[in-house]
Amino acid sequence: MELVIEKVSTAAEISVLAELASEIWHEYYVSILSEEQIDYMVDKFQSTPAITDQIQNQGYEYFFLKDKGEPAGYIGVKEEEGKLFLSKLYVRKEHRGKGYASKGMEFLGEVCKQRGLGHIWLTVNRYNDDTIAVYTRKGFKPVRTQVADIGNGYVMDDYVMEKEIQLA
Repeated sequence: MELVIEKVSTAAEISVLAELASEIWHEYYVSILSEEQIDYMVDKFQSTPAITDQIQNQGYEYFFLKDKGEPAGYIGVKEEEGKLFLSKLYVRKEHRGKGYASKGMEFLGEVCKQRGLGHIWLTVNRYNDDTIAVYTRKGFKPVRTQVADIGNGYVMDDYVMEKEIQLA
């Protein structure tokens, strides 16, 4: 495995990231969300303007998971209240099962240790059983449920899950 994790910083990289996000979201979420909701969410949260705003104005950081120089997936995070919020962790279909998500989680654990952050937290769709199982195996525990109105008549019905990071 030749996985390299690189920070997304340029406008060109953000554009590539937005295309990657659209591809993955449309492939992955079609079994639990309508096409209309996927289109709306990609436009609202993972379009070039949305990602640019998140990086420039909201404190988010994005990273490519690259295999042989090509984006195989991506991670989006933000420091919040002494914890690391894992906003996005997606891997292209053809790269799943290669341990990339595990390498991404190891990377995030190191980020937390470097920054003195004792927890990683995330939200996951309550009907996304496969992903919930993966996060559970990685040491995340559900701490609560939340329903967030994201506009246009759509809500995100999620579990909030959290993992403790050993800093010492």
